[in-house]
Amino acid sequence: MTSLGELEQMVLLAALRLDGKAYAVSIRDELTEQTGRSPSRGALYTVLERLESKGYLSSRMGDPTPERGGRSKRYYRVTSSGIRVLKTSKQAMHRLWQGLDSILDKNP
Repeated sequence: MTSLGELEQMVLLAALRLDGKAYAVSIRDELTEQTGRSPSRGALYTVLERLESKGYLSSRMGDPTPERGGRSKRYYRVTSSGIRVLKTSKQAMHRLWQGLDSILDKNP
């Protein structure tokens, strides 16, 4: 089984939430909104490239836009392999969390 790092998992989940509108800035904004964390641009692009090379993301170039000075955005989509690894990761975390509520409640 291939495991995901925390930032990799969060980027995949953000891309999945954005459903077709996922590009670097929108992914970063989603992460900030949902988690309060804002990865550096360099870290985000590194993770996006790594996830694409692992086959968990695919990308395509959008049309150039005047707002971006004629440059195109690279849009990302979570692949079926990405969905599978997210499901596996969720199941593993769920198993680890089971039964810990009483311990966590004792320790504020």
